[in-house]
Amino acid sequence: MARMRMRQAVVAALADEMRADESVMLMGEDVAAAGGPFKTSEGLLDEFGGLRVRDTPISEMAFTGAAVGAACLGLRPVVEIMFMEFLGVALDMVVTEAAKFHYLSGGRITVPMVVRASVGSGGGFGLQHSQTLENWVTATPGLCVVVASDPQTAYGLNRAAIRHDGPVVVLEPRALYPVRGDVVTGDAGIVPIGRARVLRRGADVTVVALGQTVGVALAAVADAGVDAEVIDLATLVPWDRDTVRKSVRRTGRLVVVEEAPESGGWGHEIVSSVTSAVFSDLTAPPFRITSPDVPVPYSPALEARYLPTREYVARQLTSYLRSGTVPAPWWIEEGLAR
Repeated sequence: MARMRMRQAVVAALADEMRADESVMLMGEDVAAAGGPFKTSEGLLDEFGGLRVRDTPISEMAFTGAAVGAACLGLRPVVEIMFMEFLGVALDMVVTEAAKFHYLSGGRITVPMVVRASVGSGGGFGLQHSQTLENWVTATPGLCVVVASDPQTAYGLNRAAIRHDGPVVVLEPRALYPVRGDVVTGDAGIVPIGRARVLRRGADVTVVALGQTVGVALAAVADAGVDAEVIDLATLVPWDRDTVRKSVRRTGRLVVVEEAPESGGWGHEIVSSVTSAVFSDLTAPPFRITSPDVPVPYSPALEARYLPTREYVARQLTSYLRSGTVPAPWWIEEGLAR
C-alpha cells in the first residue's frame, strides 16, 4: 500500500497498465512533454516514449476519432480530455461511433478505448470549465461510465477501464487531484466496473454519493450523528442496483447526494429505480440533495455555496430523519427560486 495524491494514483494506474500491455497508449493535449495539465501523466513520456504518449493538436474531434480507429485495430488508447466541456466537440466520436461499433459489426469489432475527463467545481475555473456533465454520456447504450472519488478509485477504476473490451468514460473530479489517500496497487487495487462501494454501514438511511460528494456525504453523516449507510456508486453505467436496493430495503430511506444541477441529474435514475423496486419497504420518500439549476459561479464564495457542503447535507439529513418528509433545498428556503 502506498500513500499518494489522486493525480499520482492516475499516473500509477496508467503506468502499470502500460507496463503490462504494450498496446496501451495515451494521447491528449499536453499529456506528454508537460506531464498533463493536471500532472496526471507526469513521467510517462520518459518511460514509454513518444509513440505511446502523444501530445495532440487542439482538436478533440480529431484525436478522439483517431483513438476510435486505433481501438478497432487492436490498440488500447487512453484519451485525456482536459475539461469535460471540451468533449462536446468530439461527442459524436464517443456516443455515435465508439459506443456503436460492436453492435453494428454484430460483435466482430471491439472498441477498447478509455476517455478520461476532469470534471466538477471547486477550482475557480468558471462556468465553462466546472460542470460534471455526466448526463452527456450516461444515456448512451454501449458506453460504461465511472467516476473517481478518491485516490484508490482513481487508480482502480482507470485500470479496470483500460482492461475493459469496450469504451469507458472515466470522470475525475479535479478538485480531488491534490487529495492524499492510501492506495492498494497491483491487481488487488483494481476497482471492478459496475460495483458500488459500501463505505459506512448504517440502519436508518441509505446515502448514495458519487465523485467529490462521497467525501462530503461521509463528513456530513459524521457531523449529523445519524446512523447512515454511505455508498459510493463509483459506476454510473452500469450502476450497482443490487447493492443500493438491498441497502434501502434495510434502512427504508434513500438520499442521493450529487454535484449535478437539480434538473436532469443522475440521481433521478437512482430514485426512480429504487422507488419502483422497493416501494413497499420505504418508510419515507426518497430525495436528492443537489446543486441549484444555475451555472457554476466564478466567485470563490458563490462557488463554495454551489456544491452541496457537509453542513448543508448534514442539515438536510437531520431534518429528513426527524420529520420523515423531504426538506426544501436551500434556494427554496431562502426565497431565491420557486
